[in-house]
Amino acid sequence: MEKQKLTKLELSWILYDVGNSAFILLVSTLFPIYFDTLAEAGGLSEVQYLAYWGYAASAVTLIVALIGPVFGTIADTKGYKKPIFTVSMLVGVIGCAVLAVPRSWMAFLLVFIIAKIGYSSSLVFYDSMLSDVTTHDRMDGVSSHGYAWGYIGSCVPFVLSLVLVLGGGSFGLSASAAMAAAFILNAAWWLLCTVPLLRNFRQLHGVRRQAHPVRASFARLRHVIKDMKKDKKAFMFLLAFFFYIDGVYTIIDMATAYGEALGLDSTGLLLALLLTQVVAFPFALIFGRLAKKYENARLIRVCILAYTAIALFAIQMDKQWEFWLLAVCVGMFQGGIQALSRSYFAKIIPAQKAGEYFGIFDICGKGASFMGTALVGMFAQITGSPNAGVAVLAVMFLIGYVLFGRAQQIRESEA
Repeated sequence: MEKQKLTKLELSWILYDVGNSAFILLVSTLFPIYFDTLAEAGGLSEVQYLAYWGYAASAVTLIVALIGPVFGTIADTKGYKKPIFTVSMLVGVIGCAVLAVPRSWMAFLLVFIIAKIGYSSSLVFYDSMLSDVTTHDRMDGVSSHGYAWGYIGSCVPFVLSLVLVLGGGSFGLSASAAMAAAFILNAAWWLLCTVPLLRNFRQLHGVRRQAHPVRASFARLRHVIKDMKKDKKAFMFLLAFFFYIDGVYTIIDMATAYGEALGLDSTGLLLALLLTQVVAFPFALIFGRLAKKYENARLIRVCILAYTAIALFAIQMDKQWEFWLLAVCVGMFQGGIQALSRSYFAKIIPAQKAGEYFGIFDICGKGASFMGTALVGMFAQITGSPNAGVAVLAVMFLIGYVLFGRAQQIRESEA
């Protein structure tokens, strides 16, 4: 990647990561704090607040799990990928803007679920575009650039949002008005960053249009599921990916909510997570370059072990400086494990079925964290302690590590 410049199409694809990452950074930072305010006004306890936030994230995953593979299969029909991607992206963008309206915690959660479904669904089609926008040998680098620039680019609307939220009084804005402006600002950023991809993308791989594309897509999906059972390396990788990436996205989704439940300073939490984005930028690029020298499977293993240590450390966390240390450590490995997993999967699947396969991949991907968020919320409610729920994440990472090792063994035996 460093010797050959990114193409216009690759840059357009990367720019969408810059746009949608602004939304997910907002979800990981300001959303939980604002929801905490609404929850407190609605009479919810801190444990209930953490649990309901986790349940909302889990609801999104279940819904995307149902619709993702189906629409991903439909999108593999030539000429369909861009329109379906556009619709799902607009659901997310409009949902993000509409979050400025609700004043009750329940209404806010419902709109959040709709917006997150749009975001998560768009990633099914976006990730499957990787085989259309670049070549096999450039996938690791392009995927890493997407996450890297997504991290640093999302800081622009986030910093502006912080200025609005923390300094809104000097502009004559109330706290709720400042948050509303932040939601609209991030929605606009997301939409603008998507325009180049909508202009430049052309679907190269796919199946021919048929008389009944939806019915045909369900038939293809059944075949893909059957084929995946036979494709042991893809099946075992997805099983491993489910466990370890579920833990990664649980940490992303619930870091601020966890810190809030522990009573840590809100401003400190926001600044620490901003630091995560800044640290993640160079490290995502570093992992992309390392993938040229070392097998990406080895790098993925390193990232999983690092996240296991992060989860173990988080169990005893109760101080602000510990959250800052955690934020730096997460930033070091977050981009690497995401980008390398995406390109690893893209390399082991048939390009003409990318939408179908990525529909299943993304059940366990960015929009997922079903098991992790549900377990964190459940254990927090059962024990009455936010720390207890985090312990289960370390177990998930270890299971993912073992299963990934098995997937790589199968891949090497088939090579």
